[in-house]
Amino acid sequence: MPSPRTLTCLAILPLLLAGCRSRTQDNPVGKPIAIKAPLGLPPVPVPVDNPVTADSVELGRRLFYDKRLSSDNSLACAHCHDPKFYFTDGLRLSKGVNDQLGVRNAPTLLNSAYMPFQFWDGRAISLEQQSVGPIANPVEMNNAKHEIFLDKLKDDAEYPKMFRKVYGSKEINLVRVEKSLASFERTLLSGNSAFDRFQYGGDQSALTPAQLRGLAVFLNPAGGNCASCHTIGPKDALFTDGKFHNIGQGVNGDGDFTDIGRYHETRVETDKGAFKTPTLRNIAETAPYMHDGSIKTLAAVVDFYAGQGNSNPYLDPEIRKIHLSPQDRRDLVEFLNALTGDLPPNSGPPAK
Repeated sequence: MPSPRTLTCLAILPLLLAGCRSRTQDNPVGKPIAIKAPLGLPPVPVPVDNPVTADSVELGRRLFYDKRLSSDNSLACAHCHDPKFYFTDGLRLSKGVNDQLGVRNAPTLLNSAYMPFQFWDGRAISLEQQSVGPIANPVEMNNAKHEIFLDKLKDDAEYPKMFRKVYGSKEINLVRVEKSLASFERTLLSGNSAFDRFQYGGDQSALTPAQLRGLAVFLNPAGGNCASCHTIGPKDALFTDGKFHNIGQGVNGDGDFTDIGRYHETRVETDKGAFKTPTLRNIAETAPYMHDGSIKTLAAVVDFYAGQGNSNPYLDPEIRKIHLSPQDRRDLVEFLNALTGDLPPNSGPPAK
């Protein structure tokens, strides 16, 4: 099976072949809107060549839920990023066209607007680049070339009108599709959790005694040491450092990696087995866990970290065996439950 890196290179090749056409030629023409970040989240970064407009968000939402983006019209982006599962799919490994099994667990799209890298191995550096990768991936939406699904959109009665409204002409191309999808994805924000109300909203009653104890374990370098990678700031918290770490996950009995992770992209030896730090927001709603979906419960995740993962030459130095009492472990899970936030409004399928 081709590596994720190879599949992504195939997916973005049409963009490289577009030559000297400027991406700014495909900027939305409407009035930019401000995306209001909920409590606990920072301002949303927006690229200068893709200002968010109300119409671009609505077009992106329609595309996100349109099954015609897959080769056989059987699944949409929402197939793996379903709002019912907090924009994951609830499966260990994602399934694509014809129930083909992928090699990694689907990460949540919630708050992905803040991430400097997309996908577990960071092979996309923007939401725009990420949004079209699965469309050409033979294991996911399985379009041999992007023109296949673009022609479907061009033949639709409504899409040319929508693209004209957003971009000033009815032309439908890959850049416009990726910009529209990315604009919608930038609105998929989830904050205002019990933790946010306690930490940033001044509500001292928002966390239970067990959750407060769990927060202390989370922050304690000699305890859980969780915040060394799942960071909390003074004004907001993404619960990720946006970096890549080898945590000793996905190592077989011979000490080899079942998935070499970030190494796919960098070819740096020490990146073998390293994966992007996932956000912990809504973690209680997005099981199973890890890049391969191999851990079913939060309690088992805590046990895994407490046991120092699986030994390998590139294990991150922050991953070390720690002593957590049974009470510490229960409290830590209770704190993680306090990170469930609100689902974003207007994020479900558009009205037909």
